[in-house]
Amino acid sequence: MTKTARILVTGGTGTLGRQVVPLLRAAGCEVRVLSRGAREGGDGVEYVVADLLTGEGVEAAVAGVGTVLHLAGGPKGDDEATRNLVRACVRAEVRHLVYISVVGADRVPLAWLRTKLDSERTIAESGIPWTTLRAAQFHDLTLTMIEKMTKLPVLPVPGGLRLQPVDSAEVAARMAELTLGEPKGLVPDIVGPKVYDIAELARPYLELRGRRGRMRMPVRIPGKAGKAYRAGANLSSEGAEAGKGTWESFLAGRVG
Repeated sequence: MTKTARILVTGGTGTLGRQVVPLLRAAGCEVRVLSRGAREGGDGVEYVVADLLTGEGVEAAVAGVGTVLHLAGGPKGDDEATRNLVRACVRAEVRHLVYISVVGADRVPLAWLRTKLDSERTIAESGIPWTTLRAAQFHDLTLTMIEKMTKLPVLPVPGGLRLQPVDSAEVAARMAELTLGEPKGLVPDIVGPKVYDIAELARPYLELRGRRGRMRMPVRIPGKAGKAYRAGANLSSEGAEAGKGTWESFLAGRVG
């Protein structure tokens, strides 16, 4: 990729996108960010208004770009949003489509993860050269979950559920590297350096908040999803890349 190449970033204003866009600019790329609301651009970053779920404005957003970095995601509709984006990319003859997915998308039978897997397949079958990276839960999202759970009278501890949270800055650096490189297909997962259960995640958070530990209430996750989590299907697969940033160091900087 030439340093003057224009890159379209979906989800460029989210947790990951806010960190990736400056990295792409530092590499000399012009960046166009797809946004649902009007924003003022500058310093090599252009904002365009489009809606991936309806497809409105997406063709105009993709026009004239060589690479698309698809970071946008939500609790539902990711599969339809990706289909709309891919159709526009095919018509625009995009040369590289890069996607962020989730570790376990192909192994945990949850509706949200199925939309991620469907998105992966849509991209892989599009005919566009592509790269997909599956990442574990970001520290930021894990913190939101722990904050909510520790406000309850007792701490629910889903039996067998373990997480391997990863530093979003490390994921952003990897996504920038992949976007600037050649298409690689499905690359090794990126995960955090350590596996935790819910109690282990909550303990350092409560300590930093100066709050007493909560009484634990074991909870069983039912069905096939529960079986998959207990088997560790949401954890790193063979060959995964482990980040260096720990949950404890993240908490020290964010909460401490």
